[in-house]
Amino acid sequence: MTGTRTGTGAIQRLMESSGEGGDHAFAYQLMEMLAIPVYVLDASCRVMLWNRACEHLTGMRAAEVLGTREHWRSFFDRQRPTLADLVVQDRAGEVPLIPPRGSHGQPAHLSAESWFDMPRVGRRRYLALDASPIYDERGRLAAVIQTLRDLTDEKMAQIALEQLATRDGLTGLANRRCFDDTLQAEWTRALRQRQPLSLLMVDVDNFKAYNDANGHLGGDECLKRIATAVSSEMRANDLVARYGGEEFAVILPNQSLKGAACVAERIRTRVEQLQVPSRQGGGALVTVSIGAATALPSSDTEASELVAIADAALYRAKHMGRNRISLPLSEPT
Repeated sequence: MTGTRTGTGAIQRLMESSGEGGDHAFAYQLMEMLAIPVYVLDASCRVMLWNRACEHLTGMRAAEVLGTREHWRSFFDRQRPTLADLVVQDRAGEVPLIPPRGSHGQPAHLSAESWFDMPRVGRRRYLALDASPIYDERGRLAAVIQTLRDLTDEKMAQIALEQLATRDGLTGLANRRCFDDTLQAEWTRALRQRQPLSLLMVDVDNFKAYNDANGHLGGDECLKRIATAVSSEMRANDLVARYGGEEFAVILPNQSLKGAACVAERIRTRVEQLQVPSRQGGGALVTVSIGAATALPSSDTEASELVAIADAALYRAKHMGRNRISLPLSEPT
């Protein structure tokens, strides 16, 4: 963002110091030739300048937008204000975490980063934006300069790194670190909203026999298939994680114990229907045992207690013969 802001500052100083005639034309010519995408709105939100770099970034020619308020079509599928529009309209307060006003009650300089539809170029782009007001000699808003910087590649690299930090490399599910963070966040939210929080601990039955018979590569493929089966039963706000080895964990926000048991049974049935033999040439199937638990968080309880209860239920399911679900011995209070 440093380079973009420096460019905006230089343009602003030129515009403020320029008068009529040659100097004014020179300032416009300079902005036109800048490698930084720049456009300028007047005090009525009409486009005064749309430089060549802006044409290249947005896919919209200057001739299409100069003198109009149609610049939004470069960025959005539906009409909405750009950052420069918000400065002109003194609506800076609509941009989160940015001071809503400048000095002496004047509209503020705004900075923001976001994804944009970019309908003309046919692909979404992640842009960094700076919008700066320019005032005339009487202190009235004369124009707003907006600069743009395409950070899509950097943003995609950041997302990829974040996924590496929170995703299991084999199954693509959330990893243990992500599970721990999410469980704590959901526990806090359930406590605040006074809602139940349910947890399933899922362990693959007869996995050692399958791994011995098919090798580690075969075992990996088996875990991938089970991960897909478990994930297919989830709501949008549920989380499935690889807890470790052949064990998975499922966080079910705002779900009762009865509802969690229904989800667990669907998971158990779906894995059983895969019909994966634990040994070559037949034998027992690879199935799952599931322990379910539900808590209504309170100030004197912790998320680790929910894990312990679900773990104990899973142990009982294993002890009772596998390929089954087990609930806590007593209902949560």
